[in-house]
Amino acid sequence: MRLGAHMSAAGGVYKAFERGQEASCESMLVFTKSNRQWNAKPLTVEDIDAYKKAEAEHDIFPVAVHASYLINVASPDEALWEKSYQALKEEVERAGLLGIPLLTFHPGSYVSGDEATGLANIARALRRLVEETAVTAPNVTVCLETMAGQGTNLGCKFEHLAQLLEDSGSDRIGVCFDTCHVFAAGYDIRTPETYAKTMAEFDRIIGLNHIKTFHFNDSKFELGSQKDRHAHIGDGFIGLDGFANFVNDPRWANHSAHLETPKTEEDEDGNEIEMDPVNLARLRELITK
Repeated sequence: MRLGAHMSAAGGVYKAFERGQEASCESMLVFTKSNRQWNAKPLTVEDIDAYKKAEAEHDIFPVAVHASYLINVASPDEALWEKSYQALKEEVERAGLLGIPLLTFHPGSYVSGDEATGLANIARALRRLVEETAVTAPNVTVCLETMAGQGTNLGCKFEHLAQLLEDSGSDRIGVCFDTCHVFAAGYDIRTPETYAKTMAEFDRIIGLNHIKTFHFNDSKFELGSQKDRHAHIGDGFIGLDGFANFVNDPRWANHSAHLETPKTEEDEDGNEIEMDPVNLARLRELITK
């Protein structure tokens, strides 16, 4: 697997490459705009050229974009749905301009609506997105992220994702498999046996071929907690053995996996430790094949 982490794009997306190299990333996840705002400053020719120059100078691939957390295309509020859709479309088009092949987003929350309508709203957004970005971002695969199941969030059941993939009707839609979220949703991945069972269930309901990328996060809470709280690799309830199942599975050779774990920790002397290199080293030490 090509292992990496979510890297800051402060000062320009191209700057994430240098940060990724310092953290020992083979792949990386980025925002291409502020995650806290709806609007984004358009990418200039200079921005795109700087990105492509940095990309050519670093052996970090594939890069994946994480879309804004503000987006909610499951919303029953039509104004918010349209605003979310336009924001998602813009994210995909920005990825297309930069030549980034993968974009992940949270399917959304049905809030005051219901599950069936929420799923229908997401599917409506996906169909429109595929059509409207067919020219501007034809090589960007849009990945639905597996979710933990908090509140009215959709995507915590494999059946949700299967329905969305079918209803989208496009091979440009895939899945991002988040270990913490899947575990929190109640799917066990801690032992070879439970991992095999969960992946067989995913294959039966969705199809393993739809997994395009991974988020590697341990979980601060127990199996089925429905709580989305990330822990350092090996420090949570999934544990090192759970991640060994993934990094030694030949089916995921050449797939990217990105950390979204806390960036720093303090040691006993109060010194701040950069944790991405630590977590990546822990994953690499698990590789036996």
